[in-house]
Amino acid sequence: MDERRKHARTEVNEPAYVSSGGSVMRCVVRNISPEGAAIDVEQPAFVPARFRLVMANDASNVHECRVAWIQQNRIGLTFVDAADLAG
Repeated sequence: MDERRKHARTEVNEPAYVSSGGSVMRCVVRNISPEGAAIDVEQPAFVPARFRLVMANDASNVHECRVAWIQQNRIGLTFVDAADLAG
């Protein structure tokens, strides 16, 4: 598969939360870059198309996200500006 990312992803294994509309779901961040991340969740069908990713170890580390792809329990995310979420 051709690499289409502008930035290399850093492999991590950090707990985080998918947060949207008052609901929160646990996830694990598997890799991350300045433009996106891949997370593992137990129920991918319950992850909305747009949400906030909140790092469990640092709640001030929040990313506005859009789902780019889903493969089984892994979800690829693109980080977006907060202004983009409104539209």
